[in-house]
Amino acid sequence: MPRNAKELSRLNRQKRVRRKVRGSSERPRLSVFRSAAHIYAQAIDDTGKVTLAAASTLTPSLRDSLKGKKKSEAAKDVGKKIAELLLEKGVKDVVFDRNGFLYHGRVKALSEGAREGGLNF
Repeated sequence: MPRNAKELSRLNRQKRVRRKVRGSSERPRLSVFRSAAHIYAQAIDDTGKVTLAAASTLTPSLRDSLKGKKKSEAAKDVGKKIAELLLEKGVKDVVFDRNGFLYHGRVKALSEGAREGGLNF
């Protein structure tokens, strides 16, 4: 349940985009969620209804290395980590789902990190 008008607007954008964006096993959907303190990314196969890989600023392998970094720098590292996990599974191409968030700031940094890590979208 949305708490305010801003969140309601984001959820409406999310629904509008989700009607068009679908992930498959060959080209999963790279979904991004950002909270005030953290950012999360997961690769989802919508046809099989399974999550292929996930990474966030709370991932144990990343958490210690992110101390003292800005949020956008941490988001870039999360993008590189999700790219690394997907490349291990043999996935190079993804569909980017910004989840209703504006393609700016941390969301943009995560996508740039994923591209630097070797993903195509």
